[in-house]
Amino acid sequence: MPDARTHPKTSHELPAALRSDLERAGYFPELVTDVLDVAIAGEPVVAHLVHAETTFDSDAVRRHITALVLTSTRLVVAHADDHAPDDPDGPPQPYATAATEAVPLRAVRSVVVNHVVPQPQEYVRGAGSRDLTLTIGWGAVSRLDLEPATCGDPDCEADHGYTGTASADDIALRVASDADGEDAVREALAFARALSALSAGGAAR
Repeated sequence: MPDARTHPKTSHELPAALRSDLERAGYFPELVTDVLDVAIAGEPVVAHLVHAETTFDSDAVRRHITALVLTSTRLVVAHADDHAPDDPDGPPQPYATAATEAVPLRAVRSVVVNHVVPQPQEYVRGAGSRDLTLTIGWGAVSRLDLEPATCGDPDCEADHGYTGTASADDIALRVASDADGEDAVREALAFARALSALSAGGAAR
């Protein structure tokens, strides 16, 4: 009889729509399904967003996938990458890494959606964006942008110190109609709407 400790079974089936999107993304769907199953831990899924991306380094082509899963209490983030066998920190054969983070909704500080709309003078309500970036912050990563402060006098040479802005952008996903398709943009907008609604309720709690 197989040892259950060395052959763990998936305890809960992920929703069919989420599994379908992972399969369509085509990036080790069984692996991503298993790591999501552990992080979701049987909670009902309210909404999800799966985004696959290929990046080109100077000497390699790398694939990535990010899956965002929303439950009534948490935002679950899964990310997987593949690595070349010559990576000095890895094994001598190609391998993948996958990581998850489960964020309580009360911890979500910001949900930013940046829309790009060509020819805005012709925009009609309901047409949607051609390109958007969804940025979510919950305080794990903060960025501080500084620049020299001025007093408004162009001839002033005094040192006024620095001014800047602090922002939280733990994860940012860019989805474009031309690259990902119009359906992907609509799905990203739907996820952003669901997350905004639930995180606002979580903050109230």
